[in-house]
Amino acid sequence: MSKTPSKTPQAIRGTQDIFGPDAEAFAFVVETFERVRKLYRFRRVEMPVFEKTEVFSRAIGETTDVVSKEMYSFDDRGGESLTLRPEFTAGIARAYLTNGWQQHAPLKVATHGPLFRYERPQKGRYRQFHQIDAEIIGAAEPQADVELLAMADQLLKELDIDGVTLHLNTLGDGDSRDAWRAALVEHFRAVKDELSDDSQERLEKNPLRILDSKDRRDQRFVADAPKIDQFLSDDARAFFDAVTSGLDAAGVKWTRAESLVRGLDYYRHTAFEFIPDEGSEAASRLGSQSTILGGGRYDGLMESLGGAPTPAVGWAAGIERLAMLVGDKGEANADVIVVVENDSLISSAITAIGKLRGSGMTADLLASGSPRKRFDKASKMGAENLVSFAVHDGAESIRVRGPNQAEIDRILS
Repeated sequence: MSKTPSKTPQAIRGTQDIFGPDAEAFAFVVETFERVRKLYRFRRVEMPVFEKTEVFSRAIGETTDVVSKEMYSFDDRGGESLTLRPEFTAGIARAYLTNGWQQHAPLKVATHGPLFRYERPQKGRYRQFHQIDAEIIGAAEPQADVELLAMADQLLKELDIDGVTLHLNTLGDGDSRDAWRAALVEHFRAVKDELSDDSQERLEKNPLRILDSKDRRDQRFVADAPKIDQFLSDDARAFFDAVTSGLDAAGVKWTRAESLVRGLDYYRHTAFEFIPDEGSEAASRLGSQSTILGGGRYDGLMESLGGAPTPAVGWAAGIERLAMLVGDKGEANADVIVVVENDSLISSAITAIGKLRGSGMTADLLASGSPRKRFDKASKMGAENLVSFAVHDGAESIRVRGPNQAEIDRILS
């Protein structure tokens, strides 16, 4: 008695199979990022997809949503808790400390690949998603922030993404931030019962996060909340002035965003996001998921992983979101189609297409279906040039048609 075939397993919710124009747009983002990071002399790094759970819990923070609600963690066969990486920075920081990369400081590195977070899937957001990432570690100067932001700005221009503005803020140095935090707690504590549930919970743990709340109950109190500029030390103010003047010199347009924050304690000074302008095509394509690239300076992170105080700044961007903005990047037609009109000539055609590809031409081999219909089929495939292998009067015949006929004849001769 035969078994009934089982139902085909479906893709896991929040994952995606990328094909066709979507895959071409994805590849275009990655290829452009690789080209730009080489222009800026960022060194390529490859990181493990999983780390010890403590790498993320210590670096990101136990009280964050990422660690408490969104990480894919599991015990391996040895009983050790491991986690699929939810972001790049913590793993890069761990590698910097454990591999002795301090000898290369200031170290400019870049990477891209899949990340994992258990959250509700929505437009442009997945449980397995992909990011590009750039970091400068060991550089305390504001020029490092400027270079990273100039790199990000050039990347978006190279991707032909228009209608996007850099939103910029300062979180001050440690003393500035502590004073600002205390003032925010006092301000919001006076209206605690009128805040959203999330903001009431954040009030004591992470009050800066209330500033970027989208809940209307919170927004009316955010408008008159204390501003960081009231608490900036002279050094912190000079740092931010150096960043903004550097951006002006680099031709990077920016706007001040006083409510833009990074809630974790290790963030210092510069915080930034590239956001589509209201009414722009980028905004209409992304919907509510507005930030397409973001980051900041995280001078206190290395200490959370047991390292010495180390200045660092970085950014990341979702490849899926960028791919949604670059438009249709349909697969380009082949330079050459090699058509086999007589099956006895397949070996000759295989040799020829190898020579064409070796010379840098993109090429496809058409040797399936009815031999009599192959040439007509190839003519409709949109290639600039056709090379036909046929038999005429008992002899092998090679015909080349197209604007590159002379070059192809030379390659195949």
